[in-house]
Amino acid sequence: YKGDNLKESRRIYIHYYYNIEQAADDEKDFDRKLISLKQELESGERVLQHEKLYQQFFTWKTTPKRGTQVMVKEESVIEAKRYFGFFALITNETMNAVTALELYRNKDVVEKAFGNLKERLNMRRTLVSSEQSLDGKLFVQFVALIYLSYIKKQMQEKDLVKRFSIPGLLDKLDVIECFEQPGKALQVGEMVEKLEQLYYDLGVTPPTSL
Repeated sequence: YKGDNLKESRRIYIHYYYNIEQAADDEKDFDRKLISLKQELESGERVLQHEKLYQQFFTWKTTPKRGTQVMVKEESVIEAKRYFGFFALITNETMNAVTALELYRNKDVVEKAFGNLKERLNMRRTLVSSEQSLDGKLFVQFVALIYLSYIKKQMQEKDLVKRFSIPGLLDKLDVIECFEQPGKALQVGEMVEKLEQLYYDLGVTPPTSL
């Protein structure tokens, strides 16, 4: 219940990571924000919600002749950038840093896929007329996530993550054409050797004409 305080002894493990790409992105976003804040001060068009940021990162003075002169607090900027790109994962299971990161990324893939499926399968709004239809939509989504998790696992084991993202890999396989007519055998379009190898890497037998 809200307001309850629970205390117990439990061993936890904290893994720290540094992502150089995320650090670069965070610094770019931060620098853009600083430029915007500086312009607000210089123009006199201050935003009430930004007052704390003004105080934290700038000093300024206003004179009748020169207007408002703004100076950046370099020490505060350096302090703010200190942890860009760093993140931590906490677990109560014994595992190394690589395993913890893989588990986190797999979980992240499923969560993002769930969000995408809500859009693609129209699951943000159920829009069903019966409980049976809702169960069917949820089941389809559940099965789709199982497939996605399997593909992600195989890509890691076969080191395909260096060459493809999941959408990129599926796009590669999407070019294979398949024709099926009632009463006739399945016909699969021409498949190059590289595409066949992708199927084998995923642990799946390449489709062939029957």
